Amino acid sequence: MNTSSFQTARFGLDTVEIGRMEKLVCESTPDGLGRLFTERELEDAGSGPGRVSSLAARFAAKEACCKLFPRETALGVIQPSDFGIRRDAYGAPGVDPNPGAQAVLDRYRIAGIRVSITHTDASASAVAWTEPKSTEVPWFGKVFYHLFLFRRGVVRDNLRRVFGDVLPESELRRLAQAYCAHFVRFLLEFLRLPWVSAKKRNAWTRVENIESPNRAHRQGKGLLLLTGHFGNWEVATVAGISQFPQYRGLFHFVRRPLKPAWFNEFVTRRFQRSGFGTLSKRGSLDAIIDLLATGAIVVFVFDQHAGQGDGIPVDFLGHPASTFKSLAILALSTGAAVVPAYSWREPDGGHVLRFEEPLPLLKCEDAGEAIRQNTRAYNIALGRMLLRHPEQWIWMHRRWKLIERKKSLPERDSDAAKTSVLASGFHGVQTGCQE
Repeated sequence: MNTSSFQTARFGLDTVEIGRMEKLVCESTPDGLGRLFTERELEDAGSGPGRVSSLAARFAAKEACCKLFPRETALGVIQPSDFGIRRDAYGAPGVDPNPGAQAVLDRYRIAGIRVSITHTDASASAVAWTEPKSTEVPWFGKVFYHLFLFRRGVVRDNLRRVFGDVLPESELRRLAQAYCAHFVRFLLEFLRLPWVSAKKRNAWTRVENIESPNRAHRQGKGLLLLTGHFGNWEVATVAGISQFPQYRGLFHFVRRPLKPAWFNEFVTRRFQRSGFGTLSKRGSLDAIIDLLATGAIVVFVFDQHAGQGDGIPVDFLGHPASTFKSLAILALSTGAAVVPAYSWREPDGGHVLRFEEPLPLLKCEDAGEAIRQNTRAYNIALGRMLLRHPEQWIWMHRRWKLIERKKSLPERDSDAAKTSVLASGFHGVQTGCQE
């Protein structure tokens, strides 16, 4: 297996005067401090004589993290409060980025941030540096990439559209090859799945944060799952959900018919044998509302281009994409919670199915604006999930047909344009709507 890391580490340095931090602590309300520091940071700082010095050191570390990404910091995409500073069991400091900051790291292909902190009686200083993420490409990924003529140009254009202003062409090619390797593994796992015993299936897939959909489902309004073509969604869904027999018969997937027809019938029968129902993306709105009223869990695969009449133009990873409006309509009309979910393949070949916390429902006076803002929030959540494991998404899909119709990729001359993929609401959806 060929592994490559294309970038050198970034470094950020910051110093905070203890006196200025003492004044800030004295003049700030508890809520004000809570906007600068996490609950854990405030607890770790304690209440004794060293509290101010400890907070000053943590704030210097947060500022140093921001200086790793000067463009995103200047545009307001990230800010110091997006980085939590913790200490491990040995007292060494570490960095916990929030979901918005994590998306910035993922897009730059950064595995993590290291930090070193020190302070004197007068000031606290911190230096932060990045650890690059490597892209592993097995030999069959390279072979398939060169033989894979079908939509290879679409794969490369899509990767260039999302990563082109932050990654060199050589790394984009490696990501394309890693995607090809994932596609080969996907096909082999898909063919293998019917022959795997239930015991081995359960061992094959780990489910994370099942408590999130459990809590949302107990509200009695049914449940809407927001997902996309992440990892091996066939294996992770069938093997993961089968570990919870109480949900058998409750899951219904909204999906397009596959081509050719015999393949669609094959996949549909497999879903039905696993206890999943299927619904067409066209003409199923009333049926979905009836199912939600009975406590059903309806799964929306939300990362595909929506045809004329079915979608609205909303940014996906910083570029306009026609996106299905039905999920927002259902959430607004029924009050059912929308829970993001995604899967990925681990290096050891195992699979993970993870559920995130429910997305807040945004309500506006104008119904059309409410649909648009909630749909935008869904795309932001999908984008964050995609960036965690970009080589395991369907880059061959023509997601940005709205742009392709212009016959060229959009220009990215300004800093604002180059950062548009990140400045899509990572500090919340800024609207006149309310949660």
